[in-house]
Amino acid sequence: MRPVLRAGVRRLAIVVVFVFWAFTAGADAQTMFLSGQSVQPIFEGWQPNPDGTFSFLFGYLNRNYEEEPFISIGGDNTFEPGPADRGQPTHFYPRRQQFVFAVTVPADWGKKELVWTLTHGGQKSTAVASLAPVWMLEEGVWKANRGSGINGRTSREVPINTPPTVTVVGSDNVTITLPQTLTLTVVASDDGRPGPRKPRGTTRRPGDQNDPNPPPVAITGLPSRLRQTGPTTQDRVLARNAYATGLAVTWLHYRGPGIVTFEPMTSPIKLEGAELTGKVATTVHFTEAGAYVIRAVGDDGNLTNGTNVTVTVRTGDSSTPTAQR
Repeated sequence: MRPVLRAGVRRLAIVVVFVFWAFTAGADAQTMFLSGQSVQPIFEGWQPNPDGTFSFLFGYLNRNYEEEPFISIGGDNTFEPGPADRGQPTHFYPRRQQFVFAVTVPADWGKKELVWTLTHGGQKSTAVASLAPVWMLEEGVWKANRGSGINGRTSREVPINTPPTVTVVGSDNVTITLPQTLTLTVVASDDGRPGPRKPRGTTRRPGDQNDPNPPPVAITGLPSRLRQTGPTTQDRVLARNAYATGLAVTWLHYRGPGIVTFEPMTSPIKLEGAELTGKVATTVHFTEAGAYVIRAVGDDGNLTNGTNVTVTVRTGDSSTPTAQR
């Protein structure tokens, strides 16, 4: 004789199976993949230019937590309508990188769309840009997306914040031979807006490290309040790096194979005179030969602006350990 389950028992069994399925499905959905995932291009929005043209701003989400793919310009990294090369990166840092580059389109662009396509690991992803009004960027959007707050203007007079300027000292086209390193210097300037300010979230809260008054311990054995630290693989150009002085420069591996490291990667700009202007240098290390683009990004904590250095890295020995530029 087949066993018969009572209705209540059947319902309990169904609930248990559903909870188990939901738990395992949710765990899989939140798995941190170190490699093998796609890179999603992202359209950040558009801005009008003084000459009547428009700038489409793009970033990306590399879904990997460690892998930094190299996706060369071509079928796997292209724009439509052409040209395929619109100044996009070929090296992709882990996770979300915002406002990475801009594409200028003519004043008569109208209702056309510009599509950036990335294919990695057999997974194709696209970002579609247009001049739809909802995508228009202004400083408040930059601030909100970069974690600088969403508070609005309180005065009738709205001060205009212009993006920083970054200029390379010497040539912006350099050739070195491995195992040489490269020292690069830039001059960065800003209009002083928004200027230095206290980083958000610096107020000590119960549970912080070295808190003289730690919170009580819960029945789980853990403090009742813990301050959760943010991820360490997010945007390389972090707004808070500019808070101390009002301006910082971050160096990025923008194009090229291999691994590129910077010492240091980010530097605050210290005042030289009355203006917020200063020089910073970094030493660049390359692991293999190839054609590279290195980008220096000026950041006032709200807006960013960058300049590129093209580096040709050759193989072979060299008696000069460092190339100066």
